[in-house]
Amino acid sequence: MRKSNRTIAAITATLALLASHTTAASAQNANPVVTPSTLNLNVSSNVKKAPDMATISAGVVTQSRTAKAAMDENARRMSAAFVALKAAGIADRDMQTSGINLAPQYTYVANQRPTIRGYEATNRVTLRIRRLENIGPVLDALVAQGVNEINGPTFGLDNPEAELDTARTEAMATAMRRAELYARASGMRVKRVMTINESGGYEPPQPRPMMMSRMASASADAETPVAPGEVTLSIQLNVQFELEK
Repeated sequence: MRKSNRTIAAITATLALLASHTTAASAQNANPVVTPSTLNLNVSSNVKKAPDMATISAGVVTQSRTAKAAMDENARRMSAAFVALKAAGIADRDMQTSGINLAPQYTYVANQRPTIRGYEATNRVTLRIRRLENIGPVLDALVAQGVNEINGPTFGLDNPEAELDTARTEAMATAMRRAELYARASGMRVKRVMTINESGGYEPPQPRPMMMSRMASASADAETPVAPGEVTLSIQLNVQFELEK
């Protein structure tokens, strides 16, 4: 009789435990965890602006049988170039030496060790020109003083923040407009902006290669023509929105 009572008690406890689990599961199903509906948009905006500065890289390359002769000739030409740049109105803060190099030049003969036949010296300077109308005269003055390596000009903006903010504003307005469109089309509405990630922006100009044959033909009677055109600033945004019914 005692064994029967113990069996009945065990069954009752098991049923009570099952009932509690069933109640808990029912409560959980009655309040399910809702994952927010999200929308990710990638948008971009480009702003064009007339440049207000340009960057040029200029260099002197000389060769001679001795290292000293190569460096001496190089120094003479570069010193004359600096004088011409200052006469053209280029401030000291807008001139920066970007590299000086001296390297041996070898003669190669089959089955023999290379022999040094001379030396090549190089001195390069990076220039920032703030008056764009001076670019042509500056290039011509450099060539006249013995500069024989030129890269550029590359046009840019001295202070691009205002244009970048315009691009940011336009990109965000586009994202908001598209989010509202997609939300309406899916029977929902935009609840909030969850995240904003920005890329793009403005990179300071770097001098690009320029045809030396064109520079070599420049003379006092034929100023090197330069067309500034426009520069483009670009902002890309990834915006995540939360949608709701």
